Amino acid sequence: MAEQLPIKFQEHTQLQSLGVNAASIGFSTLTLESERFICVREQVNGTNQVVIIDLANNNEMMRRPITADSVIMHPTTKVMALKASRQLQVFNLETKTKVKSHLMPEDIIFWKWIDLQKIGLVTQNAVYHWSIEGTSGPIKVFDRHTNLAGCQIINYRVSKDEKWMVLVGISAQQGRVVGSMQLYSKDRGVSQFIEGHAAAFASIQLEDAPHPTKLFAFAVRTATGDSKLQIIEVDHSEGNPPFQKKAVEIFFPPEASQDFPVSMQVGAKYGVIYVVTKMGFIHIYDLETGICLFMNRISGDTMFVTADHESTSGVIGVNKKGQVLSVTLDEDTIVPYIVNNLNNTELALKLAGRAGLAGADDLCVSRFNQLFSSGAYDDAAKMAANSPRGILRTVDTIERFRNLPAAPNQLSPILKYLGLLLEKGGLNRYESLEMAKPVLQQNRQPLLERWLKEDKLECSEELGDFVRQFDSKLALSVYLRASVPHKVVLCFAENRQYEKIVAYAKTVGYTPDYSSLLYNIARSDPDKTVDFAHTLINDENGPLIEADKVVDVLLSQNMLQQATSFLLDYLKNNREEDAALQTRVLEMNLTHAPQVADAILGTGMLTHYDRVAIGTLCEKAGLHQRALEHFTDIHDIKRVIPYTHTMNAEWLVNYFGTLSVDQTLDCLKEMLNLNLRQNLQVVVQVAIKYSEQLQPHNLIDLLEGFKSNEGLYYYLGSIVNVSQDPLVHFKYIQAACRTGNVREAERICRESNYYDAEKVKNFLKEARLSDQLPLIIVCDRFGFVHDLVLYLYHNNLQKFIEVYVQKVNPSRTPEVIGGLLDVGCDEDIIKSLLLSVKGELDVGKLCEEVEQRNRLKLLLPWLNMRVTEGSQDRQVYNALAKIYIDTNNNPEPFLKENEFYEPRIIGKYCEKRDPYLAYIAYEKGQCDYELIHITSENAMFKHQARYLVHRRDLSLWQYVLQENNENRREVIDQIVATALPECTDPEDVSLTVKAFMAADLPNELIELLERIVLEQSAFNDNKTLQNLLIFTAVKADHTKVMDYVSKLDNFDAPDVAEVCIGENLFEEAFAIFKKYNVNGDAVMVLIDKIGDLDRAYEFAERCDQSDVWSKLAKAQLDNMRIKESIDSYIRANDTSNYMEVTRHAEMDGKYDDLVRFLQLARKQSREPYIETELLFAYAKTDRLTDMEEFIGSPNIAEVQQVGDRCFQAHMLEAAKILYTSISNHASLATTLVHLNDYQGAVDCARKANSTKVWKEVNTVCIGQQEFRLAKICGLHIIVHAEELEQVVQTYENNGYFEQLITLLEDGLGLERAHMGMFTELAVLYSKYAPEKMMEHLKLFVSRINIPKVIRACNDTHLWRELVFLYVHYDEFDNAVQAMMDHASDSWEHSAFKEIIVKVSNVELYYKALRFYLNEQPMLLNDLLASMVPRINHTRVVQLFEKSDNIPLIRSYLQSVQHLNNKAVNSALNELFIEEEDFDSLRDSIDHYNNIDTIEIAQRLEKHELLEFRRIAAHLYKKNRRWRQSIALSKQDRLFKDAMDTAAESKDREVAEELLGYFIEIGRRECFAAMLYTCYDLMRPDIVMELSWRHGLSDFSMPYMINLLHEQTSKISILDKDVEELKQKAEKKEQESDNAQSMQPVMGLGNPLMLAAAPTGATHMTMQTPHFTGF
Repeated sequence: MAEQLPIKFQEHTQLQSLGVNAASIGFSTLTLESERFICVREQVNGTNQVVIIDLANNNEMMRRPITADSVIMHPTTKVMALKASRQLQVFNLETKTKVKSHLMPEDIIFWKWIDLQKIGLVTQNAVYHWSIEGTSGPIKVFDRHTNLAGCQIINYRVSKDEKWMVLVGISAQQGRVVGSMQLYSKDRGVSQFIEGHAAAFASIQLEDAPHPTKLFAFAVRTATGDSKLQIIEVDHSEGNPPFQKKAVEIFFPPEASQDFPVSMQVGAKYGVIYVVTKMGFIHIYDLETGICLFMNRISGDTMFVTADHESTSGVIGVNKKGQVLSVTLDEDTIVPYIVNNLNNTELALKLAGRAGLAGADDLCVSRFNQLFSSGAYDDAAKMAANSPRGILRTVDTIERFRNLPAAPNQLSPILKYLGLLLEKGGLNRYESLEMAKPVLQQNRQPLLERWLKEDKLECSEELGDFVRQFDSKLALSVYLRASVPHKVVLCFAENRQYEKIVAYAKTVGYTPDYSSLLYNIARSDPDKTVDFAHTLINDENGPLIEADKVVDVLLSQNMLQQATSFLLDYLKNNREEDAALQTRVLEMNLTHAPQVADAILGTGMLTHYDRVAIGTLCEKAGLHQRALEHFTDIHDIKRVIPYTHTMNAEWLVNYFGTLSVDQTLDCLKEMLNLNLRQNLQVVVQVAIKYSEQLQPHNLIDLLEGFKSNEGLYYYLGSIVNVSQDPLVHFKYIQAACRTGNVREAERICRESNYYDAEKVKNFLKEARLSDQLPLIIVCDRFGFVHDLVLYLYHNNLQKFIEVYVQKVNPSRTPEVIGGLLDVGCDEDIIKSLLLSVKGELDVGKLCEEVEQRNRLKLLLPWLNMRVTEGSQDRQVYNALAKIYIDTNNNPEPFLKENEFYEPRIIGKYCEKRDPYLAYIAYEKGQCDYELIHITSENAMFKHQARYLVHRRDLSLWQYVLQENNENRREVIDQIVATALPECTDPEDVSLTVKAFMAADLPNELIELLERIVLEQSAFNDNKTLQNLLIFTAVKADHTKVMDYVSKLDNFDAPDVAEVCIGENLFEEAFAIFKKYNVNGDAVMVLIDKIGDLDRAYEFAERCDQSDVWSKLAKAQLDNMRIKESIDSYIRANDTSNYMEVTRHAEMDGKYDDLVRFLQLARKQSREPYIETELLFAYAKTDRLTDMEEFIGSPNIAEVQQVGDRCFQAHMLEAAKILYTSISNHASLATTLVHLNDYQGAVDCARKANSTKVWKEVNTVCIGQQEFRLAKICGLHIIVHAEELEQVVQTYENNGYFEQLITLLEDGLGLERAHMGMFTELAVLYSKYAPEKMMEHLKLFVSRINIPKVIRACNDTHLWRELVFLYVHYDEFDNAVQAMMDHASDSWEHSAFKEIIVKVSNVELYYKALRFYLNEQPMLLNDLLASMVPRINHTRVVQLFEKSDNIPLIRSYLQSVQHLNNKAVNSALNELFIEEEDFDSLRDSIDHYNNIDTIEIAQRLEKHELLEFRRIAAHLYKKNRRWRQSIALSKQDRLFKDAMDTAAESKDREVAEELLGYFIEIGRRECFAAMLYTCYDLMRPDIVMELSWRHGLSDFSMPYMINLLHEQTSKISILDKDVEELKQKAEKKEQESDNAQSMQPVMGLGNPLMLAAAPTGATHMTMQTPHFTGF
């Protein structure tokens, strides 16, 4: 098998395959700032574009039409920096916003991102840094060195701390490329020129260095061909060991004589330098030593740009072919490569330790054991601390260091070891626990806390348990970091951080035992118990503990108050399900704190508890009011009611609202019986509040039963204003009168509407009150005035009569006067009383009262007084009129002249007394119908006629002239004979005539009018009457109309004519119009009414007027006499009706006549319509010359409209002329298509540039097989995505597939080419040109609609292309499935490997394995190697075990064995056994322990080969089955293995058994070897005995000599120690002080921060002080 390379080489993509032009792949057009984005500037069809390839997102491409000199992408985000000349702009592509911009004062020749916020700008003279944050511009950093003048700048690097910068340029000199660098120090402000081609800054952590060492590396190839890589230190840190400058040769093969370094990147993870040369070689050097690790060629083309590949700590670059390549160290092979090929174990160990690489584990372990055995414990500690992946940082290592003795007055080895680990980084869980012990025993908690904050210690439960013994808070921090939730909760509780417990438990998903936790808190911190309980109960996700348990905990600690507080807060929502808890909180407080219970009950917050039980407890506790609240049984209530004096009165009143009516009345009666005076107030309050429920009559009976008028008064007074019960009002009046509250009785009598007035009146009369006002009010309100007057008059209370009419109600004076007249009161008293009344009173009623008693004249003085006072009351004057009429005191002048009486009433009064007086009154008041009635009844027709004529009331006329009026004839006669002849007012006559007309009396009206108009009268020339005479004749006698028209001269001709027309008297109407020369109306009568156009034409010829000709023309037009109409319009010189004329002419096709008319119209009016229709008429008459002349002259015609009409009428030549005149290329193109001028149509379509036109021309050209022209049209159509489908259908429906493909191929180069074009072309390729499909997809896969093309490939069975599309659409599952389903067409191994690792359905992994097993079994290992991170190795093994093909995947199994998977280990071990490869089997067993060792040992112990039985013994030994292992070794005579097993067992008995065995079999040399191997296990006495007994003294002598030497040495040491102790005892105090001063002191000055012995520790006499804890 070929040697594996120490690097991983990967091609990420090929830019040309992504559609990037090869010419655009170069240093000036392509930028690579990081492993994320590649940015390319290129030209497509003359348009500048920027292509952005997102390498991290499946090579997603983004094209933007951007013109710029340079574009660089941000290293990590979609932020793009553009440079156009001196203008800089930064855009965020995701938010589509401009981030920043700046205009530089000088040209920029190079720029790049130097970190995530800054861009380095290099000009001809200086270097600037520009931050994209804030608003500041670029800041100048340093000026360029003069030696770089004329150089092409290829790179600019800045150290991480931005203190060092290097500018790199190249130039051509003497036939070679010379590198020039300017190194600049920011702190010193100085530059240094260096010859070099590539440079980089780096830092490395050297051994024993407290700070990283900053390095500068650069590579150069000189004129002599020598090439060097130099690594130097910059900014040396104090305390660090100096870094020796490294200068190593860079090897260039002979064929690369012109090669030179172009870029340098540093792999920070591995501490290596990658140097890339122009010719594609890569050199990898160790940063610390400068040793070359590897060199090889990775590209045959120039690598012109590189960047740091951070994800792999490698380098990524692009070559001239567009390959995007990356190189990094292979972690699996680099260390073995260094060991095997470079033979540099030290370098391998350093690299493995630095990056945690595999491959040096055995070397590391071996070196550690060697150092440890040689006593170089410090070096061994460093080796363990730097071991790769911490393989030596185990419990065994700690034990080994702990077991080492400490040198006097020095730190113990274990502390040195742990201190070294702390310096290197953090400690693991075992080391952390070991380190914590001495620190805490010396009370150095802050030190441990600091280590925790610095994340130096790995926290575990064991560490937390130990720390908790010293500091609970610190332990809490440990538990939190170690995720030990139950211990965290306990620590929170111990530290009283209760509020954090629940939040923490939720965060980690842990549920503590909250009951026990709460109990412990209650014991240790009672004050916080309730708060914590609230937190648990009110958790947002529901209670975390039952409330009962909380109460139990609180009461168990006698925390009644806290329990009550908790329960009240918990029960505040008053839930029914909490009834038991409500009862409990009340019970415990009623028993121990009744006042608290009373307060709780007073809040009313609890309603679901056991009310009976609580009521009983309340009664026992003396809370009678509360007890009463809870009792419902009447017996309980009666038992408690005697204690009402202890109850709140207001509450007691409210309490009665809870009782039934009967219960309440019984209680009230009992209270009154018990103590009327004391309880009356409460009883009244109860009665008032519950009056409606208890019913007022019950309460009245109750109070009257105890003769309590006062109680009645107060009770009824509170409800009387709202009650409608007559009894309530009556009883209240009674109670008010009896208690002396007459004013209240007066108020009720005045305001109440609900009492029994008769009953109250009788009570008040019987009560004989000193103030009769209540009685007066009742009688006044309810009409008992007569009774009142009688009562007051007979009881000599006349003064109250005066009070009544003067103050109480003057309006009742008429009834009072009537009553006084009835009782025979003297008239003088009545007159005096009447005159004393000053208020308003009803005069009519007063007159009525007096008139009924025939005493009207009694009022005359009072009436005259009212008249004198200026009264205008109609009742006053009515009364005076009646008195004048009755007394015949000259009434006629009063009736005619007075304006204040009521005519209708007085007229009615006079009808029987004097009809003429009644006529006067009715005429005065215009009482029409009463007047008609009285005059008709008394034959007063002359008066009636005169009244009707002068009244001028049509409705009255209608009433009189109605047919059923038997007196109508007499009235008409009087009108004709008397009333009208007497009239001089024309309006009287006119209205009379209208009345006759309205009454439909035409004959009578004609007779009347002839007498007035035709005979000699004042109204002969009255126009109105003449009109009326003719109107009447029109309606009544048509034969007279023509005679009246000829005789009369003063009538309204138009009106009369219209009436005649309305009655179809057309000849009369014509005669009237003709008589008065209204020729226009006359001709219209002939046209519209008579319908004789010929007669109308003759009339028009005779009068020859324009308006007549116009009207005639209109009529002719309506009758479709187009020619005659146009002639008439021309004679009338009238073109106003040009629209209608045009419409009718077009309907009749009279375009020649229309031309004449429109020519005349155009002369009179320049209207667009006229000129438009004239132009169309020219076209219809084929007068194209006139039309061209018209168009050529100034006009306002709608040429477009006319052209469209011509086109629709297929007058194509005319349309062509019109469209040409207005340059309407769209319509012209369509016209030319119909004229078969296809070339002209295309030219016009090009000018029109309308999609619709292109489509139309394209369709026609396709139909005529003019494919060249059709393609020209099609190219303009297909750029519109919505039109593309129709174009494709048109071509396909006609079967022109090749032409369609050619069209789309040509269209791809268009600037407006869109995804639809690329997609449709792909679909067409799949159908008609599958051989072109793959090339098209590779070029344009980013620009097609992949799902649509996938469907097309499926339909056409293009499997290879289908897989390609699936991959680029990220449907890797489908791609793999398609490859396997159609392997013969689409499978390719390398592509399959790349795709299979990206699938999401893991089942496809195993399906792929079966596919390879069947189709390509020899490539299985290669496939499995690519799938290692994603497959289940156990399942893979099972899969191949079933098919018995495990040997096929041996390489795969070996590559994944480091995962220590049991199935893999078992399969490999089985394979090694079958192949009898015992070396591999032993190596596998030693390194991978996830196996069933006993089973393998049992199987191998019977194997025919010795080495396999030896492995079985080895397995027994590893499982501590010493005797079985030794037995197997003895069986195979492998005595050395047996002795090693015995020594490793540490079991003295086993060792002595083996020693005896050797004596038994006579193997004396083995006896001697056994004594050496198991030296520590041999007891000297046993050895001496066996030697003596079996004559083996010579063989045991070396053992005995060594033993004697050790004993002698120990005794000498003890003698020396005893002597020293004796000397020390003499100077005890001094030595004690010296001993203390020699102890290591802990503090900030101790660089290792290691724990020392407790200060102030007391030492025993004669003992050397030792460090504690070890």
